[in-house]
Amino acid sequence: MSTAPEPAIRWRIHLRSPPAQVFERLATAEGRRSFWARSAEQRGDEIEFVFLSGQRLRSTVHESRPPHRFALSYFEGSRVTFELEPDGTGGTDLTLTEEGLPAGERDDNLAGWVAVLLTLKAVVDFAVDLRNHDARRTWLQGYVDV
Repeated sequence: MSTAPEPAIRWRIHLRSPPAQVFERLATAEGRRSFWARSAEQRGDEIEFVFLSGQRLRSTVHESRPPHRFALSYFEGSRVTFELEPDGTGGTDLTLTEEGLPAGERDDNLAGWVAVLLTLKAVVDFAVDLRNHDARRTWLQGYVDV
């Protein structure tokens, strides 16, 4: 079995909200709570994610350049970068890149980021929380609406 890192994941999504509003969701504890995790408090450059499943993650913010770029460490030491570009009409083209994925993790992460990005879109563009908020029905049990 190979231990080489998996190829990077890249997803793009268009949001009708402006980059500053999208960046606020990524870079603040309140914003991250609205779509990503049960809590995501930040002290200095460290974020303590707590997911609905009870799973915890200590993440380090590597870059925070409002309103264009936010990068952090994620599970298994991967690095996730969100790049936000104005679309020319008041919205945002967001590109997510995850690099340094351990062998065998790409498929789960590929699908997981779709869930995160669509939940972000629902919250930032439509003020709708798509998550079920049920600790018995989380990603770890095969549910996508975490």
